[in-house]
Amino acid sequence: MTESYTKTRRDAPAGFFATEAAGLAWLAAAGGAQVVGVQEVSQTALVLDRLHPAAPEAGAAREFGRGLARTHTAGADSFGALPPGASGYWFGPLSDPLPLPEVTADTFSAFYAEARVWPLTERCRQSGAIDSALAAGLDEVCDQLRAGRWDEVGGAPVRPARLHGDLWAGNLMWTAGGVVLIDPAACGGHPETDLAMLELFGAPYLAEILAGYAETGDLAADWRDRVGLHQLFPLLVHALLFGGGYASATAAAVDELLS
Repeated sequence: MTESYTKTRRDAPAGFFATEAAGLAWLAAAGGAQVVGVQEVSQTALVLDRLHPAAPEAGAAREFGRGLARTHTAGADSFGALPPGASGYWFGPLSDPLPLPEVTADTFSAFYAEARVWPLTERCRQSGAIDSALAAGLDEVCDQLRAGRWDEVGGAPVRPARLHGDLWAGNLMWTAGGVVLIDPAACGGHPETDLAMLELFGAPYLAEILAGYAETGDLAADWRDRVGLHQLFPLLVHALLFGGGYASATAAAVDELLS
């Protein structure tokens, strides 16, 4: 019998764990990066296969990069599309998941403005997490998004990728069998979003992960020019939930985008 690990929260939002299970199944169906298995799901709990941690290793990192590229290539119906069976979209820690608008769009910029940057800017503005100058800068970024500034890479329209959506180092489980994805906030989005999240919070052997990803031919040479753009979303979430220096980091990203 497979060992299990149970995530629980008695007052979880309706559909929260079912949505996480749906995201794991959707990512696994891509046949790319390894994904933790789901054993059971209920309103208050999610039972997963237990993973046994191992030390990070360069070869496993490179293979994960290749797998992540294949996951992204599996695609999504649209930007913002949720996995089949998902009943909402949440981002953030289990103790305080942040609900976000369920918006779909045919272009990345329209989705990113209306479902991520603008709603979070408004919430941060209202809570006092950001000042008026930063809010004005974020409004300008949203205007440029709505004008389609970042809808192409290398002269071709960006196609919606199958994203993990919360790909920081803590959601990569290093095991003897390789890297396994856990805790997704899965949806259709820009493929560089997952890479920017890894870049923001760091990951063991990140250079090897990126090298493996690049071996598929799906990593644009200028992708780092857009890292700050994709990091706006997690930075704003962290500014809203945790404060601290995240507003300053957001301001630095905005300044670079608008310079």
